[in-house]
Amino acid sequence: MAHPSALPLPPLTTTSADLAAACERLAQHAFVTVDTEFLRETTYYPKLCLIQMASADEIVLVDPLASNLDLAPFFALMVNPEVTKVFHAARQDIEIIWNLGRVIPAPLFDSQIAAMVCGYGEQVSYESLAAGLAQAKIDKSSRFTDWSRRPLTDAQLTYAAADVTHLRVVYEKLMQRIDKNNRLGWVADEMGVLANPRTYEVDPADAWMRIKARIRKPAERAVLMELAAWREREAQNRDVPRGRILKDDGLVEIAVAQPKSVEDLARLRAVPNGFERSRAGQDILEAVARGKARDPDTIPAFEQERPGGNGALVQLLKVLLQSVSERNQVAARLIASSEDIDRLAANPAPDQPILQGWRGEIYGQLAMQLIRGEVLIGLEKGRVVTVPRAP
Repeated sequence: MAHPSALPLPPLTTTSADLAAACERLAQHAFVTVDTEFLRETTYYPKLCLIQMASADEIVLVDPLASNLDLAPFFALMVNPEVTKVFHAARQDIEIIWNLGRVIPAPLFDSQIAAMVCGYGEQVSYESLAAGLAQAKIDKSSRFTDWSRRPLTDAQLTYAAADVTHLRVVYEKLMQRIDKNNRLGWVADEMGVLANPRTYEVDPADAWMRIKARIRKPAERAVLMELAAWREREAQNRDVPRGRILKDDGLVEIAVAQPKSVEDLARLRAVPNGFERSRAGQDILEAVARGKARDPDTIPAFEQERPGGNGALVQLLKVLLQSVSERNQVAARLIASSEDIDRLAANPAPDQPILQGWRGEIYGQLAMQLIRGEVLIGLEKGRVVTVPRAP
């Protein structure tokens, strides 16, 4: 493989013919590294502004804003079963590819997830991996530039190319460690979430779950659910950020006040002046009515309001998690989240995800033994250990 600095910075690919030829060359390799630059400050869906790819032989920079550029060859490469697509923190990149081409890259490798499996900490940055594994320093000065403006500067293109050139070395070094530790199956399991199209589909009915609000009364929560679903559909249809429709505090205030008329709506502080006289104002009143008509007994609680298990048990399970994380050199967050542990403490049923697959092997089974009182937690030379409980 050529050293990243030895590869010349190419001109932007702006024609369908050049893109098809480039993808044909890239398809001859076992893997290609991929990244995108995008904007989403003023839209609901991210606006794709640049595609970067690299093989052992070349860098390809694609301008998706070029007139009449057909991205079909790129989408075909993304699903070529002979070529592994390597990303770092792939979720947003794949979301863009799914939204535009309705394809999910496969086979797929996310270096951030792989690094967590390899013990590099939680959500390790690309810059850290590039420095540690490829001895490369990334110039981040172009990260927050406007990628939609043309022409792109040499500094922007150099930064964009670095995102995929050093990733080649990162991928190979991580794969060596994964193979050595026999954890390829672990990584493959984690790629399953990224490979599922449902990961990138937002159901308006679930939009209320991301609103940070302490609404205890089920009747008020029912109204919030309808309001959040209405706002999500509006944002999707108009391709604007949710906050451009109505901010979260406005939804919460309406859910609590439950206005019955435009006059009631106009009196609320979090609702913009004149909003009540717009079409959206009438939509809101209809959403409030739908929420009030729902059966409060069928309304779920916010995740943070759901009853947890014994507080002391939760803390013990977290201590056990940290011990297992350190012993196996894998990020604790990848093994289990705080919500996973809360659910396990409250309901140690065998169908809990934390008890399945590799997580179950290294942590879940031991956690269940702790819950049943079959093992104890202690200290040995300053390290947390588990020991069988005497009969």
